[in-house]
Amino acid sequence: MKTVSSTCSLFLTRTLFLVLLIPSAKPDPDPLQDYCVADTSSGPPPFFINGYPCIDPKLAISAHFVTSALSKPGNTAANPFGFSVTLTSIRNMPGVNTQGLAMARVDIAPLGLVPLHWHPRASEIAIVIQGNVLVGFVDTSNRLFIQQLRTGDSFVFPKATMHFLYNLDSLKVALVISGLNSQNPGAELVALASFVSNPVLPAEVLQKSFRINEQDVLRIRRNLGG
Repeated sequence: MKTVSSTCSLFLTRTLFLVLLIPSAKPDPDPLQDYCVADTSSGPPPFFINGYPCIDPKLAISAHFVTSALSKPGNTAANPFGFSVTLTSIRNMPGVNTQGLAMARVDIAPLGLVPLHWHPRASEIAIVIQGNVLVGFVDTSNRLFIQQLRTGDSFVFPKATMHFLYNLDSLKVALVISGLNSQNPGAELVALASFVSNPVLPAEVLQKSFRINEQDVLRIRRNLGG
């Protein structure tokens, strides 16, 4: 009987610990006020903080909470993959500061690709506004979840999972709008992080990781502009 009681007590303790821990695992902390319009007038602050300083709330106006940045198509020819991402930020929407969210416009050229990448601080939900897009992510057990999306379809990429978006149309640009649950979700492209980091990863590490030879490493770096 004592063993059962001890087991129940231990279970309740662990459950309570998880209940208290889960809310603290959010990507961004909850704001302590209605809003914290970012003060961008003097550039980056002279000290490091997790966020951006606020202006006096009495100086906040409606214009701080609106942006037209996502209305403008991006340049999909700016990189060899054929995609462009425009993200809301404190620069184009100061009122987003401390709100724990961001939106992105993703333009993908015909047969263009948003290559394998992840967002270390955010989950992402994407809706196809225009086009025929193949999307997918890989979980930590290396299981692939893949889906073809058409106009109006939505898909969620769990936090920090490696994922991609590929425009299946050979003639038309695809347009995707994404919502992310972090003010600064970050994005790390697998290919660039692996082969054109600064300074570069040792060739031996890449050879053993990807089971390739030294010539392969040099060729891939050259193809990626490294």
